[in-house]
Order: sequence, then C-alpha cells, then structure tokens
Amino acid sequence: MRSVPVLLLLALPGLAGSLQAPFPKDHRTLRRTVTYGEMVAFLERAAKPGFITVSEEGQSTQGRKLLLVRLNRGGAKARFRVFFYAQQHGDEVAGKDALLTLVRDLAERPDLLPEDVDLYLMPMLNPDGAEAHQRVNGAGADLNRDHLLLAQPETRTLHRVARRIRPHLAVDGHEFGRDGESYTAKGWEAWPIITMDAANHPLIPPYLKTSGLAAVASAAPLQEKAGHPYARYSVGGPPPDEEIRPSTPEVDDGRNGMGTLGALSFIIEAGVRHRAADPQADLGERVDGYRILYRHLLGDRAWRDRVRALSERARREPLPPFIATNVFWANLGGQTRSLPVREVATGRTVEVPTANAMTDLVVKGSVPTPRAYAIEPAAAARFIPVLEAQGLRWETLAAPRRAPGERVRLLRLEAPYDDLYQRYKDRQIVQRQSLSELDLPAGTLIVPLDQDLARRAIQVLEPCLLYGLYGYPGFRDLAVPGADLPVSRLF
Repeated sequence: MRSVPVLLLLALPGLAGSLQAPFPKDHRTLRRTVTYGEMVAFLERAAKPGFITVSEEGQSTQGRKLLLVRLNRGGAKARFRVFFYAQQHGDEVAGKDALLTLVRDLAERPDLLPEDVDLYLMPMLNPDGAEAHQRVNGAGADLNRDHLLLAQPETRTLHRVARRIRPHLAVDGHEFGRDGESYTAKGWEAWPIITMDAANHPLIPPYLKTSGLAAVASAAPLQEKAGHPYARYSVGGPPPDEEIRPSTPEVDDGRNGMGTLGALSFIIEAGVRHRAADPQADLGERVDGYRILYRHLLGDRAWRDRVRALSERARREPLPPFIATNVFWANLGGQTRSLPVREVATGRTVEVPTANAMTDLVVKGSVPTPRAYAIEPAAAARFIPVLEAQGLRWETLAAPRRAPGERVRLLRLEAPYDDLYQRYKDRQIVQRQSLSELDLPAGTLIVPLDQDLARRAIQVLEPCLLYGLYGYPGFRDLAVPGADLPVSRLF
C-alpha cells in the first residue's frame, strides 16, 4: 500500500487552534496520560454539530460512560467507515491518548479529514480499569478475552456499535511490557517501541489477511524515518531459546472479532518500560508511533477504495467447505532469522539469530461446514444471552423435528497450558459421531448459517473447535467427558 500525506496532522505537533485539551500542543512531549474525567470534559468541548458527534453508547460495570466519537464532514459521501478503539486494558494508555490528540487536531482543522472518511472512535473502552490503573474492568474481567461470550457490558457495547457501523477498517489499541522478567534476566529489553499485526483467524478470507500483512510491513519505513523501533507484533520470550510468534489465531480478541465482521482489522501495541522510575516518560514517543500507524492505515483514496471493496467482498463471501478446528504457529523448514533486542546497559541493538520464530500458521484439524447448529433445550437458557449479545439469528422449535446431523462427544477438557505447542489452556478434545437422523425436541434452538453473521455463529457454537465455550465459566459444567456436547451439527 502507498502512504501519502493524508491527515498530515497525525504526524505533526498540534496546529493552530483554540480547543482546550488536557495534553500539550506537541503530542511528542506528552508525559502524563489523560484521565477518564478529563476525557469526558474534553470530548464535550470538542463536539461540533454537523462534524463531531459524541454519544454515550453504554456504561461500564461501575457506571462510567462508554463514549463513541464520530467525525464526518462528507455526509453521505463518507463511505469509508473506520473504527479505532483503545484501552480495553485499563493500564494500557497510549492508544487512548493518540486518539484524543487526533480529535483535537481534527476539531481545529476539519478540512484535514478526507470527505470520504466516516471516522468512529472509542478512546476508552475500560474506564473502570483506567481509573484503577489495572488491566481488568470493574468486575475483574479481561475485556480482550471476552469477545466470545460478551459477558461484560463494555464488550457488548463494543460489538453492538461495530455491528451498527460495519467498519471497513478497524484498529484495536494496546500496550505490552518491554522489560519483562525473561528479557531483564538477560540484560535486555524488547527492541520495538511500536508494533502492529493484522487479524489472522482461519475464517477470515485470505485476501483480507494478505492485505493486512502488507500494510503491517509497509509501515516500517515510516516508523524508521520517525526514529521509532518498529516490528510486527509478536508474543513469547527472548531469542534464541524461547518461542516468538504472532498473537493468537483464536476469535476471543478484538482484532479477530472485528476481522470476522469483514473489517480489515489490526492490533497496535506500544512498548512500555514497566520497571522504569517513570513508565510514562516516553509516552509522547509511543503516541507518535500510534499516530503514524493511524495515518498509514487511512492511506490515500485509492487505498481506501480498495479496502472498502475487499471488506464488502468479504461480507458476501460464502463460507468455506471446511472449518479449521485446530491451528498452531510453526516455523516451516526451521528457518533461521535474526531478531533485534536492546541491551539495557549500553543501549545497543543486538541481533540474535534464532530458529524459534514461529510465523507459519498450520492447520492441524478441520471438519466439514454444517448448514446449522442445534442447541438442546436444557442448555438453551445458557446460550440465548450469548446469541443475543452476538446479534445472531435463531429459531426455537415449537414442535419436534428430525434432521440429519452429527452429535459431538467430549473426550476430555485439557486444563493445563500446552507447553509443547505453546497454546492456551482448556482445549476441547472431541469425537464426532456418525451422521444420522437426529430427533430434535421442541425447545431446541436452531442457529442457521445462512445469515450475515455466520462466521460469528461458527466461532461461538462449533463444538469441534479446540478452543470453544466450554472452557469458560457458565459453560464448563456442560462439558462432561464421555457425554455429548449440547450443540449438534446439522446438514
């Protein structure tokens, strides 16, 4: 993709204007994050009829406002819908601060927003966690692990807004620790201060994933020009001995959640030195890295038209004939590459050769795609809140029905973390039963896959997925080893 000086304000210090803001004119000098109260007051001042609209879309667990900012100066001509959201984790602040500086700059110079862009921002998705300076929300839940159940008001609000907007481009803002114990033990810290990655769930059409990775790669020279160490976002430990890989290919995060709604979806992660005397000493640099990526992803008109076409194509894309149920990251061929780390004592960048960089997504198991799912009546009350929160369509049988299908038997639920394949806990090991005529009693819920949100339905209900609902509170007791799961696959 090409990056051009559209939204030039994203790369520059604050321009002339009069909007009072709780941060300096030059965002690069920012040393303190914006609080919830400051944000609310600032956005009230920033609202401009016909251009900037601020709406309360919901409330947090503790009753704080979940605000959505819409910026649109093109009216119906603004056909490229963009959704930037941040601070799902309350102690990860740079994305929120970058979005607020963006609001300030656009409020002062509306002409810098292209007329074809319909821009939506949720700067602070977890205000309770922000006020307490903690990762989790007011109920103690990790919001970026609640995109499957949508049990929390914050994630329910996020997805309700996203389904209404149906963005063509979506970006989730986070931060990671550069100075974790495993790096510190070697006298190192993680090298990048700003990272980005694209959605990678197997149900996302390949052309969206390819375009996303191309955008990730083409951002590198922009960050290099600004002097910011930049890399594709990865998780894991320091090279050469520990595994390093992209983030999870599962659906239970914002990036993949938006990707399966058809958006070209990304995660941005800025690097924080948590052990530093002042972890926010370089907040301005992190915010600047964010702004460069926002500008890059907005691109030029040709790029936006292409992304819109790809996104709308993805929403019309038929389901694949098979569903990948078991995937993991690997290094095909055992390729060696060098990864940079920063030597703390000297400040030098050290290149470390490793064969443990796992960037190839391997599909280990798949099942044929059904036409619908059947949820047994005894479990219906558990599933209905999830179906409602996800916006899925279903039918409740008023009378018994027979239909060809497969029941799925749980062999075991593996609770420990998978050290061999470096995967999460609570893996569902199942066995499909033979295709037969199933007797479906009255009260059975039928969730068809001929609906707009079919990919979400698969991610929520498919009983053969290695990671599914049955590792979550409220559903774990439905997973009885040796018994059939309450969701059957219909053909």
